[in-house]
Amino acid sequence: MSIWSNRIERETKTIQIMVAIYCQHHHHLTVSDCDECSNLQQYALERLQNCPYEEGKTSCKKCPIHCYKPGMKDEVKRVMRFSGPRMTLRHPILTLFHFVDDRRSTPIDIGSKRSDDQGESGQECTGPIEASDLG
Repeated sequence: MSIWSNRIERETKTIQIMVAIYCQHHHHLTVSDCDECSNLQQYALERLQNCPYEEGKTSCKKCPIHCYKPGMKDEVKRVMRFSGPRMTLRHPILTLFHFVDDRRSTPIDIGSKRSDDQGESGQECTGPIEASDLG
């Protein structure tokens, strides 16, 4: 799959680049050398990979399910606020996709990772879905 056709892969690449930009500027390190940024990136990627909406997802800020712990949500928002404007020049194609993807106001439920009674508006996400939850 490629960033052209796979929403999750595209958002994965976007968050990796945003955390790298933030870490380079604020900590003068690469993400792999910075425990704080590495942990934040891993946390965000776990949430993204286990999104119950998969390709039908909205941007996380518009999602009815709240997967991020409040402290981690604030950290990701800080990274995005800093890195977002810098993405425009460094990665214009990903930036364009991000703006297009952000236009979806409600998620499209394709239903492959969750049962029919999960994910109603206002429910809290319990975190990454375990393999035993999929059966």
